[in-house]
Amino acid sequence: MLKNKEQKTADGSTFIALSLVFEIGYMIAIPAVGFSFGGRYLDIRFETSPLFLLLGIGVALLLSSYMVYGKVKQLQ
Repeated sequence: MLKNKEQKTADGSTFIALSLVFEIGYMIAIPAVGFSFGGRYLDIRFETSPLFLLLGIGVALLLSSYMVYGKVKQLQ
């Protein structure tokens, strides 16, 4: 009987951990993709080759860092 209770607890914590991993992954991936494509589009439009792409990646890095930091603070 005790073994089943431990099994359910382990399954629940595994699900919570995987959920957190996917959430943080999306916090990093979505801004990176969005700002990279946006920067690339602006580079093509204004013929400023890597300028807006690099700015977009920088903004995505800052935004992702801020969101992940907020999530970690929330978990503490």
